[in-house]
Amino acid sequence: MNDTSSNDAEKAALETGRLLFAGPCDFLVSAADENDLPKLSGGTEVAFAGRSNVGKSSLLNALTGRKTLARTSNTPGRTRLLNFFSLGGRLILVDLPGYGYARAPKTDIERWNELTRGYLKGRPQLRRVCLLIDARHGLKPSDLEVMKALDIVAVSYQIVLTKADKMKPGPLKRLIEETEAAVARHPAAHPVCHVTSSASGEGIPELRAALAALAEPAPGR
Repeated sequence: MNDTSSNDAEKAALETGRLLFAGPCDFLVSAADENDLPKLSGGTEVAFAGRSNVGKSSLLNALTGRKTLARTSNTPGRTRLLNFFSLGGRLILVDLPGYGYARAPKTDIERWNELTRGYLKGRPQLRRVCLLIDARHGLKPSDLEVMKALDIVAVSYQIVLTKADKMKPGPLKRLIEETEAAVARHPAAHPVCHVTSSASGEGIPELRAALAALAEPAPGR
């Protein structure tokens, strides 16, 4: 493919992503246990996971161009349910509880973890997990544990670096190289990291395009 064709394809992908995420985005359900999980006959699912306070809610809001789709908070561990949102029935976004920290009883934390593990293992329509990593901190042991668990259940996942606006170019470049080198050792991981900032908008169009490529075809296509 020549440069012109490549640029045209990239522009088309970005526009497809923009249109999908600019369309209707409806809240479906908050699941507190496996009985609450929606029984979906169609629609590809993409889940968002990460340590508490990594910026999942902010990223979901930035992707969809909405300020309150997902509730943001400075208090780690506020997302305690699996929250499902539908982009026109073509792509389902799933906001998973944060891991690594939560101000809650241990019994509640373990219940959330069990629910998340059950969802990840038994969801055939789940096409990808976006594993969010705070660019200021890089991969932590809890992230590596999640990556190993996703490798075991053969769920495709992709690293999304968040809060890139808080990093200088040099350290950010080194972090990307180190992260992609670590990811290369994991069979279920996508080899390329997405670098994003919900504050500046960096990387948001590209992530939209990547996720739109996983969506169900638009009606009439």
